[in-house]
Amino acid sequence: MRALFISDLHLSEERPGANERFFQFLEEDAAGAQALYVLGDLFEYWIGDDDLEAPFNGVVVGFFRRLSAAGTRLYFMQGNRDFLLGDAFASATGATLLADPSIVDGTLLMHGDTLCTDDLDYQAWRRTARSADWQREFLAKPVVLRRETVQGLREKSKAVIQAKTAEIMDVNDAAVAAAFRHHGVTRLVHGHTHRPGVHRIMVDGRRCERWVLPDWYGRGGYLEIADRKPRLVRW
Repeated sequence: MRALFISDLHLSEERPGANERFFQFLEEDAAGAQALYVLGDLFEYWIGDDDLEAPFNGVVVGFFRRLSAAGTRLYFMQGNRDFLLGDAFASATGATLLADPSIVDGTLLMHGDTLCTDDLDYQAWRRTARSADWQREFLAKPVVLRRETVQGLREKSKAVIQAKTAEIMDVNDAAVAAAFRHHGVTRLVHGHTHRPGVHRIMVDGRRCERWVLPDWYGRGGYLEIADRKPRLVRW
């Protein structure tokens, strides 16, 4: 069994380098894998599944569809940038949407933003953006207006992030331990923090490991688990 895990690609027409790495990854690295898990923030932003026909989005869907048609099982988890990714996108790519969190083969999968509990402003915004009322109101707007709204939110987010300390935007140790404890696992895989690596900790006398996926703003990469052995691959 060979499964691959990626997150935080932040694909957009404005980042051709990341796009080309993504296409190459699907055609070469992911080819022949039994499963590919995308743990959030595949796109820089996603304004709703009714934007599927936009040219760039259509190209991305096409690459995924070819991979799934070749036999690789695809799984998508929503991130903080693409939390409006829905059933229509999953159907178009031949994928399955995963809840956050999910347990697969004894491994806990998360996007990772819910572990950053010290970032109180973000957690408040997350509760608002994930509410049915907010999403219903936002999705009722025309596509053009939604895109303008998201562009404004992105600019605001950049300013807010620059004013925060790195510690606030990283995971909270107690939240991580609570996740291990609640789900009864010893391996956690997540993205979001853009701090790739492996962290080994003890939780209630159990040896646990937390694998953080790389973002694709810089080097990029992925996690491979083959025959239950994890390996972080960087370019």
